[in-house]
Amino acid sequence: MLEKLINIRNIGIMAHIDAGKTTTTERILYYTGINYKMGEVHNGNATMDWMIQEQERGITITSAATTVYWTYNSTQYKINIIDTPGHVDFTVEVERSLRVLDGAIAIFCGVGGVEPQSETVWKQANKYHVPRICYINKLDRTGADFFNVLSQIQSKLGANPVPLQLPIGEEENFSGIVDLITKKAYGFDHNSLGMEVIEQEIPADMVEMVDEYRNRLIEGTAEESDELFEKFLADPNSISVEEIKAAIRKATIDMRIVPVLCGSSLRNKGVQPLLDAVATFLPCPLDLPPVKGINPNTEAEEIRQPDPTAPFAALAFKIATDPFVGRIAFFRVYSGSLKAGNTVLNVSTGKRERISRIMLMHANKQTSVENIEAGEIAAAVGFKSIRTGDSLTDEKYPILLENIQFPEPVISMAVEPKTQEDMDKLINAFTKLTEEDPTFTLRSDDETGQTIISGMGELHLDIILDRLRREFNIACNHGNPQVAYKEALTLTVNHREVYKKQSGGKGRFADIQFEIGPADDGIRGLQFINDVKGGNIPKEFIPAVEKGFKSSLSNGILAGFPIESMKVRLIDGSTHSVDSDALSFEVAAMVGFREAVRSARCVLLEPVMKLEVVTPEDYIGEVTGDLNKRRGQLERIDARPNYQIIDAKVPMAEMFGYVTTLRSLSSGRATSSLEFSHYAEVPHEQSEQVLYKIKGYYTKQ
Repeated sequence: MLEKLINIRNIGIMAHIDAGKTTTTERILYYTGINYKMGEVHNGNATMDWMIQEQERGITITSAATTVYWTYNSTQYKINIIDTPGHVDFTVEVERSLRVLDGAIAIFCGVGGVEPQSETVWKQANKYHVPRICYINKLDRTGADFFNVLSQIQSKLGANPVPLQLPIGEEENFSGIVDLITKKAYGFDHNSLGMEVIEQEIPADMVEMVDEYRNRLIEGTAEESDELFEKFLADPNSISVEEIKAAIRKATIDMRIVPVLCGSSLRNKGVQPLLDAVATFLPCPLDLPPVKGINPNTEAEEIRQPDPTAPFAALAFKIATDPFVGRIAFFRVYSGSLKAGNTVLNVSTGKRERISRIMLMHANKQTSVENIEAGEIAAAVGFKSIRTGDSLTDEKYPILLENIQFPEPVISMAVEPKTQEDMDKLINAFTKLTEEDPTFTLRSDDETGQTIISGMGELHLDIILDRLRREFNIACNHGNPQVAYKEALTLTVNHREVYKKQSGGKGRFADIQFEIGPADDGIRGLQFINDVKGGNIPKEFIPAVEKGFKSSLSNGILAGFPIESMKVRLIDGSTHSVDSDALSFEVAAMVGFREAVRSARCVLLEPVMKLEVVTPEDYIGEVTGDLNKRRGQLERIDARPNYQIIDAKVPMAEMFGYVTTLRSLSSGRATSSLEFSHYAEVPHEQSEQVLYKIKGYYTKQ
């Protein structure tokens, strides 16, 4: 069993949009024999981009899983791969995939280098302690520079990149790679679509550079252990290839280094050595610490070893809907094993779930299996109410694993079906979509009765509306996208609220004194402190007070936007021997909140986005001038050959339709990428305009 685990690799492929993730995955499927024909993103026939919207737009929207087998050094490795989207609107797919993966391939464009979404996914991988290897792709393109990207990985990501390969030739002359570990050069046969790897002589003009980089590699290797260091001092050449690989593997798994490889996936160069590196350097389930969780019965921390004979424990990381088999839950097994037809405990809900079928996924195709064991990734069918982030375990040995945290939506839109008969269908469709995508939320506006949907960006909501039309046959009317504003308190005030109600018989009474204001730095939501002395408010009523303030967070006083965060310190209060109860104290907190925040100077917060624009030098003036009009703050302009990179922070409210404007300003030659940065206070003038649009009058603040 352990032999089997040693040869498993659970990896994700992550990168900025258009760096070549899906193209690389298609080559992997071809070279491992899963596909007999290469799919291409630009032709709309990539296996992993199976959604119609993905094929039409040439982008990845949903993460797709597949399993391949790769033989290296006479050992067969089972590699479970998740191909993730590069567009920031679908960053939820990267987040939940990295939560359950053991390793990752970070792909960088040889021209673009470290781009904004590259930084985002890198931080996500750091958050979940995922070891990774880097693959610098597209080295055949004009402007590609391997060493520049290497430098950016170090400077922008704070990583320690260690090149294991050097490219032979530049740009259109890129023809192969030199392996620094074995000190051998390889080319890729064009006629066999790169299937045949040909060993060749290292070009004479590269010998000196290869020696230099190999010496650096061996020097770094020697630092891994005293034994290797002694060998290095005696004779650097005495360190064997296997010792170098073992040292690199250890440092990679410990996340002290990131090995760097290179190639051009579209031109079928460098993908097989990348698969060799996945097998050699990325961890198997046994290489990583056992998963930790909380026993719901004892509240004690427990661990689960990656052992098929241990009690079953798994994490559901994605819910999808298939037109033929219904709802599917993707899950990662951390310990034990599960047979099709068995019942598991959903620790997150406390309910039992019967898993009628277990399937291995290949994009949108499934293969049924009888059972699944520790270290594997699979999909379950036949359950009732599993959600993203739920812990599934053996009924006798429950354990609650760490959930997955998702970013909050930044953009909203009102929608309604074109015919009233479709209303029920629309609610059912939204229920399915919110189960699939935790960053897509739904609410009803109490004042207007409208259905408001929220997401991570214009493209995100556009895809949702497209899916409603195609998958659920619902035509919708929709309003213009709106910014997801929030409210915040800026002053701390002291308030006493006495809630009394008499209506014959038992009345209601609650008296609370509290201090309310901005939360401490870094805290979101409610920061509640109980400072009541002498039992003036009985302990059993304190949770009700907290609950009242917590429910108040969802509805601020300026325009009903949620409160980002606030700090409440409960100081004093009193009770009535007959009329006081938990509900009275909960209502007192809600009423007290509405009264107190009028004096706490509420302000409007707006999402501020991190923008990167890549533009030819000719248009730099027009682009920066337009950003200034949009309240943008320019942070950096980075000059590259023939083009400039502009980094700026711009309010989301000013970015609607920006892609179209940028195209017209640059004759279609500039590109941009946008991702959420932080919330900031809206300037007074703009705040007044927003509130006037919503409420129909100006405030007097």
